[in-house]
Amino acid sequence: MQRTISVMIGKGSTKHNCRAFHAANTDPERTYLNRSYCNDDIQEVYRDLFSEALERYNEKQTRSDRVIADYYEKIRSGKQEKPFHEIILQIGNCDDMNSKTENGELAAKVLDEYIELFQFRNPNLRVFSVHLHMDEATPHLHIDFVPFITRSKRGLDTRVSLKQALAAQGFKGGTKEETEWNQWVNSEKNQLASVMERHGIEWQRKGTHEKHLSVLDYEKKMRSEEVAELETKIEDLQVAAQDTKKFAEEIQEKLDRLQYHKSVVDLNARKFDIEAEWQLPEPTVLMSASSYKTKVVEPFIKKLKDIIKSLVSQCLELRSSVNNLSSRLYRVSADNEKLMERIKEVKRDNRTLTEIAEDYRRIKNTLGAEQLDSILDMAQAAEQAQRQYVRLKKSGRER
Repeated sequence: MQRTISVMIGKGSTKHNCRAFHAANTDPERTYLNRSYCNDDIQEVYRDLFSEALERYNEKQTRSDRVIADYYEKIRSGKQEKPFHEIILQIGNCDDMNSKTENGELAAKVLDEYIELFQFRNPNLRVFSVHLHMDEATPHLHIDFVPFITRSKRGLDTRVSLKQALAAQGFKGGTKEETEWNQWVNSEKNQLASVMERHGIEWQRKGTHEKHLSVLDYEKKMRSEEVAELETKIEDLQVAAQDTKKFAEEIQEKLDRLQYHKSVVDLNARKFDIEAEWQLPEPTVLMSASSYKTKVVEPFIKKLKDIIKSLVSQCLELRSSVNNLSSRLYRVSADNEKLMERIKEVKRDNRTLTEIAEDYRRIKNTLGAEQLDSILDMAQAAEQAQRQYVRLKKSGRER
């Protein structure tokens, strides 16, 4: 028996997954066959994972506006990371592994065995919601998890990060096709294939088209994976931008302190004009010139020299600090401009992917799924023939 494997990015609707409500594609009479492995409250999960790190982070803050009151709310309302991620795994399709058949029950058994070691294999993906659905056309598994890393040098020492969580598990991105996410998904497919094999099911690899999905669904999946990759890039850029902003705020604090010191110096300078201790007194009637010089003028001059030396030293130190800060601020501003340009570029790519997905929808509606599938097959065959022709031509020249 050969069957395909589908791994898709889910919307993360936990209420739908636990059947708090029924969609049009579910059969309520079969809902009792569904399996719920865990369904933890995500805010409790965040407190369990990040409360100690949040406390350590807040203790280091010297400004109240940098204190994080609720880490879950910060992530949920921010743009750097999603609060959690969801994948959906399915074996075969509604024709060959229908939920109402023995093959459907076999698929459920395989998925049940697969999920047992999922958390063990993925220590940086905190699983909090897992549901096996038997009340839809084909059995499939929803897995929701919070990706996190420890010993981070940015922000909280334990924080949310999909890219870094997967990297910590050995999946480090390289090319566009070999992103952390793609490597990890392929690894999980292999894990599922191993379980399938123990139950007499061979993984039927469908190349790039995955015929068990409609063409539009497959293209949506590919666009979703590319968007996920772009989101990880945006995350890194925005984290770097946050660091840049924090550094700029530190520079502004130092400039504010310099301005304060200048105000103090100006105030002391005015004291020299009005306070008696800084005025040279007139000699008394009986005081000789020599005595006036020794007892009054020379101590007064020495006092002034000490103050001038101190002021000169402070001025030199402040000038050096200002020069260093100005230099660093220039470099940070330049880096920040580059980061903002890169973020704009990634967002443009994201919009392009959305437009491509919309174009596929229009083509499918116009031509029909089967006709579009046939066209893509012919295009793929033409590309393969062209590549083979180029290889043969190159081989002939080398001889």
